Amino acid sequence: MSSGTVHLGLVGLGRMGANMRERLRRAGVEVTGFDRNPEVSDVSSLEELVAALPHGGRIVWIMVPAGEITRGVVTELAQLLGQGDLVIEGGNSHYVDDVLHAEILAARGIGYLDVGVSGGVWGLENGYSLMVGGAAADVERVMTVFDALRPEGPRDEGFVHAGDVGAGHYAKMVHNGIEYGLMQAYAEGFELLGASGVVTDVPGTLKAWSRGTVVRSWLLDLLVEALEDDPQLASIDDWVEDSGEGRWTVDEAIDHAVPLPVISAALFARFSSRQIDSPAMKAVAALRHQFGGHATKPATPAP
Repeated sequence: MSSGTVHLGLVGLGRMGANMRERLRRAGVEVTGFDRNPEVSDVSSLEELVAALPHGGRIVWIMVPAGEITRGVVTELAQLLGQGDLVIEGGNSHYVDDVLHAEILAARGIGYLDVGVSGGVWGLENGYSLMVGGAAADVERVMTVFDALRPEGPRDEGFVHAGDVGAGHYAKMVHNGIEYGLMQAYAEGFELLGASGVVTDVPGTLKAWSRGTVVRSWLLDLLVEALEDDPQLASIDDWVEDSGEGRWTVDEAIDHAVPLPVISAALFARFSSRQIDSPAMKAVAALRHQFGGHATKPATPAP
């Protein structure tokens, strides 16, 4: 299947969805997008979106908030689509929800793939890492779409068919748990450098680590970028949200008796950010904004 023959329906045109639509279109994939915000939507309803897709194997990708909103879209699509169609769910859903979503759609002969998507606001230019769960035949059917979205280079360095339904979101859940730990380590190092009084150029020290050291990474680069804009992170409050995936990762570790001391501590550190003034949590908040466009809270003015 060539990219020119693919016509994808995309539900949800927020930070990720809108950029994904643009990247797909640049690659020659025809995309019809629907969003509750009429200013960014190509059609005015899910019904119009489905009607715009060619019959004989329609494909709809969902990129809306996890939970009841996703469940509602899946349920509605189950009534609008039919035998041989395919739904792809690319939000940050809990993997256990995927089994139910697949069952709802399978009752109507509709296939289902769950996809963990990582890349944040940088995905438009850099591509998205894709972790897919579902049947191999369904994965192969939309490989042109996956190839358009993933980073350039070898396919296996930005894409994986991780397993059956649920595996994609499970992989993304663990990915985000690791992300919690990595951000927390950089953030704590940032705080210690500043507290010591020995190091007088904290941003410069972190920048010096960005080449040649074993701790270099894209996350470190993003922290350096945040510090170049605001060396003390004075404009950012130390309140840090958690998306839910860190909690799910720790829950899974408990269920399987797998020790996750670093990831667990990073999750609890986010809870502590809501109680105390913390330079480390300012750094975590700044990192989340840099890579994902997540909102930060303005710093509370000093009394």
